[in-house]
Parts: sequence; structure tokens; C-alpha cells
Amino acid sequence: MLRQEAAFAIVAVQFLTRLPVPRLRSFQPSWLNGAAAYFPLAGLIVGCISAALLMVASTIWPQPVPALLAIAAGIVVTGAFHEDGLADTADGLGGGQSREQRLEIMKDSRLGTYGAVALLVMLALKVACLALLAPIDGAIALVAAHMGARAVPVVASAIVPYAGGAGAKVAPMRPSRNRIVLALACGLLPFLVLPLVPAATALAAGSLASAGLLGKARRLIGGQTGDVLGAAEQTFETVVLLALAGFA
Repeated sequence: MLRQEAAFAIVAVQFLTRLPVPRLRSFQPSWLNGAAAYFPLAGLIVGCISAALLMVASTIWPQPVPALLAIAAGIVVTGAFHEDGLADTADGLGGGQSREQRLEIMKDSRLGTYGAVALLVMLALKVACLALLAPIDGAIALVAAHMGARAVPVVASAIVPYAGGAGAKVAPMRPSRNRIVLALACGLLPFLVLPLVPAATALAAGSLASAGLLGKARRLIGGQTGDVLGAAEQTFETVVLLALAGFA
């Protein structure tokens, strides 16, 4: 049991980051459902790396350089995994005229105008928000945003129908209720160290924003895909930082 859970944790880090992990002797696609509970663990690792770089860079350069380096670190560690989903989703939902056309655009690896603008705006917002926070506050905000955001795809995959069809880049997740609860609990943990009002505001704003995106995807393409889940993660992450920066 413990060995299986360790394997699930490794799969989560391997799936969501580019970090080296121990090699697994075997792998089954169904393991992704078990690994979903540990998605916030991957967020913790990414958040800590970004936060550490923010703290170190803040002793050398003034803002916004540390903020920019911290955001860049997260992108490098994850291989822009979620950012790619955001860009594809923006291109598909913004540029398509029918469900089929939107899904086809989302499968296209080329970057369109909607995707480029969405990436630029979200990255600029993250950097600007971090630049407004004191280094220690920014570090905590990064960890909270990354961990909480990784729970979003787990919950969304369970409550929003899959719309990707055959040939999707990422197989649909179907985590159990226990896995969802565990992912949620882990994702909420870092918010407990924040003051109550900022934490509650950030959680509510991030949840509403990601729910709004998922609702639009359900209306336009019939549900969620791997790209939509990535876009929902990025939406939550950005809005949490935006909300916390509002209390700076």
C-alpha cells in the first residue's frame, strides 16, 4: 500500500513537471487517477522552487526582476505544461465557430492570437502581483497558488464531463472521491498560514474564475479537455496572486 502511494506521488511529479524522478518498474495509465491526489504535492515542489528563487533574487535585484525570475522558474520546472493548455484553450474557445472547429484548433500545436494574448496577460499579471508583495509574502503566495491550482484539475475532471474525444493529448482522469478529497485537502493547506480574509478572498476569487472558465468550455465544447484543465489551473493560480496582491 505504502509503495503504491509512493509510486502515485512519483507519477504526479513526473506528469506535471520536468524534474527527474525515480524510475518506476512498471506503469499503468490508470495510475494517473491515483496520482491525482498528489497533484498539489507537485505544486508544492514547483512553488517552493519559485519561492526560493524569489527570495534569493530579492537580495540582489529590485522588483520586478525577482518576480520575473520566480515566474520563469515555474515555467521551466513544469515545461510550460499548464501554460500550453491555457494558450490552446484561448485559441480554441476564442477562434472557433463550432464545437468541432474549437476542438480541432485546440489540438493544433501552433500558437494563435488569442493564445498569445492570454499568455502575455496572465504572465504579466503574475509578475506585477508578485512585484507588489514583500518577498516573504510573495513566497507564501506562490506556494499557495501553485498547490491550490493543482487541485483544480482534479475536481474539474470529476464534475465536468470530458469533451476531448479520441486523439486527445492527455487521457481523461477519473479520480475516486477519496482522491479528490485528498487533493482538495492538500491544496488548501498553504492557505491556512495566510490571514483569514486574504485567504478566503483568494480562494473564492480563484474558484469562481476557474469555474467560470470551465462553464464556458462546457457551453462551447461540451465539457473539459486536458487543455481546458490546464487553463483552469492557470486561471486559479493567477487570480489567487491577484487577490493576495490586493491586500499588499
